[in-house]
Amino acid sequence: MIVTAESSTNVQVRIRSGRHEIIADEPLGIGDDTGPDPYSLLLGSLAACTIMTLQMYARRKKWPLEGVGLTLSTQKVHAKDCEDCESDPNARVDIITRQIGFKGNLTSEQIDRLADIASKCPVHRTLTSETVIRTEIMA
Repeated sequence: MIVTAESSTNVQVRIRSGRHEIIADEPLGIGDDTGPDPYSLLLGSLAACTIMTLQMYARRKKWPLEGVGLTLSTQKVHAKDCEDCESDPNARVDIITRQIGFKGNLTSEQIDRLADIASKCPVHRTLTSETVIRTEIMA
C-alpha cells in the first residue's frame, strides 16, 4: 500500500491513495477547516477498520448483524493517572475510547464475541504494537 501526501494552501494536506483523494486540515484559527484534522483521520481509520472487520466476521459466521455504530475519542493523560498503564509515571499516554453499538437480532454471546473481534482489526493491532517509522529524504 502506498499513500502520498503533499502540502496545499495554508496547512492543508492533499492525501492520495490510489484513485482517491482527501484533504486534511486543522480547525479555523490554525487552518481553514476544509477537512478532518490528523487525529480525526487516525480515529476514522480505526473506526472503518473495526466496522469492516466486524461485518466480515459476522458475515462469515452468518450472524444477523445489520449494522455497527461506533464512536471514538482520544485524550492524553499522565501515565500515573492511567489505570491500564505501566510506563514511566511522568510519561503521557494516549487513550482511545471506543464505544460500539450493534444492530440486529444478536445473542449476548454473539455480542461478546464481536466485542472481542473488534480488537483484532489490523489498524487496532498496529496502534497497539510497537511500530517503527523509517524516514528517508527524497532528493
